[in-house]
Amino acid sequence: MGIDSFIHAKSYEKIICRLRRHWFTFLPAIGFLIVLLAIPFALYWMISANFSGWLISPTGYPLLILFASIYYLSVILYFFTYFVTFYLDVLIMTNDRMVDIDQNSLFSRTVAEVDLYQVQDASSEVSGVFATLFNYGNVIIQTAGALPKFTLHNIPKPHDIREMILDLSAEDKKYHSEQVRVEKK
Repeated sequence: MGIDSFIHAKSYEKIICRLRRHWFTFLPAIGFLIVLLAIPFALYWMISANFSGWLISPTGYPLLILFASIYYLSVILYFFTYFVTFYLDVLIMTNDRMVDIDQNSLFSRTVAEVDLYQVQDASSEVSGVFATLFNYGNVIIQTAGALPKFTLHNIPKPHDIREMILDLSAEDKKYHSEQVRVEKK
């Protein structure tokens, strides 16, 4: 099941872009994973230096392997969950609407959409050294819909995305105003 199956595209609708968080914002999680994976090696080194007799005992080494296995499985599950939520958070922009898919956890997802003609304002912000160097930031979209504010966090090229959203919104507003004039006649 692909991500595009969530939007149920209309016949005239075409996908303009898919936006995900910038890859650089995933690096702290990788650093944290490396630290967590190194902890058992440090503990093994400390135990073998101070309690080498315990490791030779018939129960010491199997218990160490058991606890290390449980620990590594937990760390890998945590990292996998973080990766899934990172990768599946996506905004799909079409020529008619925006669909925001937020993966909250492994089995929890929120899907919200807004028609482009309801967009009232969009602003972008880039703050911080790394955000400036790697050109990522937030885009805040004010709407007239049920969700008054859409916030896109840590997306690449936020100023370009803001301009694209405003341009697509202006085109969609022209289309809807023409449709209203045609229906009135």
